[in-house]
Amino acid sequence: MSMNMAASAATTARPLYLIKFPKRPHLLSDSQFRPRLLSSQTQRTTIRATSAVVVESDLSTKQDQGTDVDLFACPICYEPLIRKGPVGLNLSAIYRSGFKCKRCQKSYTSKDGYLDLTVTSGLRDYIEVQPVRTELFRSPLVSFLYERGWRQNFRQSGFPGLDEEFKMAQEYFEPAKGGLVVDVSCGSGLFSRKFAKSGTYSGVIALDYSENMLRQCYNFIKKDDTLSTTNIALVRADVSRLPFAPGSVDAVHAGAALHCWPSPSNAVAEITRVLRSGGVFVGTTFLRYSSSTPWIIRPFREAMGF
Repeated sequence: MSMNMAASAATTARPLYLIKFPKRPHLLSDSQFRPRLLSSQTQRTTIRATSAVVVESDLSTKQDQGTDVDLFACPICYEPLIRKGPVGLNLSAIYRSGFKCKRCQKSYTSKDGYLDLTVTSGLRDYIEVQPVRTELFRSPLVSFLYERGWRQNFRQSGFPGLDEEFKMAQEYFEPAKGGLVVDVSCGSGLFSRKFAKSGTYSGVIALDYSENMLRQCYNFIKKDDTLSTTNIALVRADVSRLPFAPGSVDAVHAGAALHCWPSPSNAVAEITRVLRSGGVFVGTTFLRYSSSTPWIIRPFREAMGF
């Protein structure tokens, strides 16, 4: 198994590609979503053989800390949530705040150190079975082991190592300095904490579907005095239903995660929706197979989802 770009499913090394996209997605005339036009710059995606998908911009997120309307949005209708409590993106302020959707009248609160912004938040009698590759990382054991050898073992599959991966992401995120970064499928927060410590961004949101991964992330943050007052928030959310308004995020990171998503195409569409025009998305993943993989093995890897 080798590492490559999510957009390249056939080879482990390809020449540089340049794909141009419209400045904004096409919307139906009756659509309720109307992203603001922030720049006349041309949005572009650069796909490189360094296992990253990038959309570059020089835009930054400006947060209004003096309003009750929060940067988080309802995962059901995408309306900005009304926040009651102390302002700020740090763990303490988020934990002591209550969030409510004015349209849906649904409330969201924090528990175990993270804010639950899934569609099923607060429901007791509803259980949704996820694919095996998704449920695996909700396991307490895997969550505990993830940063204690599991993730480091990815080097055997072609990943360059945590420090090099972080350096690569920082280079691509250069246009997003001073903005809001969302680390989706953050796991135990390996990269979320690095982004927050760098002091490069106005805020970092560590987002994952796994409750146990977020608990691990919370424990790591609490043990690090340098992160106690940093603008970092822990959020439980579905990557296919991100709790942000359209065009409200400057950069999104997904490290070794795309292969775990139930529907990568839906997730990438969601990431595109929440990114500002020309926002930056960096993602790395595993290939199910490459051009050198024997044809007889390929169906088995496809069936396993890895």
